[in-house]
Amino acid sequence: MEGDCLSCMKYLMFLFNFFIFLGGACLLGLGIWVIVDPTGFREIVAANPLLFTGAYIMLAMGAMLFLLGFLGCCGAIRENKCLLLFFFMFILLIFLAELSAAILAFIFRENLTREFFTKELKKHYQRNNDTDIFSSTWNSVMITFACCGVNGPEDFEAIPHLPYSSVEKVIPEACCQRELQSREGMFVNKEACLAGIERFQNRQGCYTVILNSFETYVYLAGALAIGVLAIELFAMIFAMCLFRGIQ
Repeated sequence: MEGDCLSCMKYLMFLFNFFIFLGGACLLGLGIWVIVDPTGFREIVAANPLLFTGAYIMLAMGAMLFLLGFLGCCGAIRENKCLLLFFFMFILLIFLAELSAAILAFIFRENLTREFFTKELKKHYQRNNDTDIFSSTWNSVMITFACCGVNGPEDFEAIPHLPYSSVEKVIPEACCQRELQSREGMFVNKEACLAGIERFQNRQGCYTVILNSFETYVYLAGALAIGVLAIELFAMIFAMCLFRGIQ
């Protein structure tokens, strides 16, 4: 009976490690996509140091879980006590690091509010000055997502114009509608847009547009993270039981 129990434990651990391997592959792929994505999310990440750091942490965690899941599968099948002990200690460190990251994300969640982005936009944005990295990033986001400001064009009413800008230009050029949503895209009617004709302007705020675009991915990433943590916990339990059962 003891042999059957040990064999069952071995294959259960293999199964859990296989899921860790898949979870690591998903996190690795998601991290790479966030960093190199050409559709605009990369610009948002670059504009916020917290998001920028989080993207690379997710990438590193994905790579480690990918490797760890592979090693755990090998350790379980071969019943190697040294490899199982190494696996347990390593996955414990990763589990604690992921738990700490989740707690920090919860603590600093106020940095991702509408009010925070509105305050930062009004404080640092310099309209069409693409030599400023903050302004250039915001312009890229607004062009890519066909949106304007955080809440809408009204966000720019309190932002001063550049010395060479016309006083009639309340909104920046990035808020004007384009035939193709990229910097190379032709304006539908730039003069009418800057003159204040709303039908040639992007009127929706970027916060709502981006939130709607990535809401599914946020919930998916959260569910994936919870699932990975649960699988890691069970994998540690099975690893220690298998370690103690091997003669």
